[in-house]
Amino acid sequence: MKVKEGDKPVDFEYQNPKGEKFKLSKLLNQRKIVIYFYPKDFTPGCTIEAEEFTRDYALFEQHGIEVIGISPDSDDSHTKFRRKMNIPYMLASDSTNEISKGYGVYVLKKFMDKEYYGVSRSTFLIDRGGKIAKIYSSVKPRGHSTEVLEFFKE
Repeated sequence: MKVKEGDKPVDFEYQNPKGEKFKLSKLLNQRKIVIYFYPKDFTPGCTIEAEEFTRDYALFEQHGIEVIGISPDSDDSHTKFRRKMNIPYMLASDSTNEISKGYGVYVLKKFMDKEYYGVSRSTFLIDRGGKIAKIYSSVKPRGHSTEVLEFFKE
């Protein structure tokens, strides 16, 4: 299954920096939401993306936007990543890839002539009405946070 712009987002559970559990459905229709999928904690591109969303998080909050990062890493890995990177927003563990499959970002990838399945760096922007307003596929980490903020400011 792959969601598209105008669809309702697939619901999932995530935890805040204090380890408290929440569901995406509880935020819908209350705030704008950024859901960004990334392959792995502590890797170069994912670190850049996390740094930039962290740097801009106060601006996201000013505009009533919540940020949620999702990767196949465990909650324990997310806790360490959050601590090391001072990440103030939510991270969701998708160790079974069910969330990424629901959003259509668990795809066949190729690296050095080897094929494997993994998470394609993608971002979904949810409007205040609870619908997917914009999808960014094959995201380049540097500058992406600014790009997302600009979209929501329009």
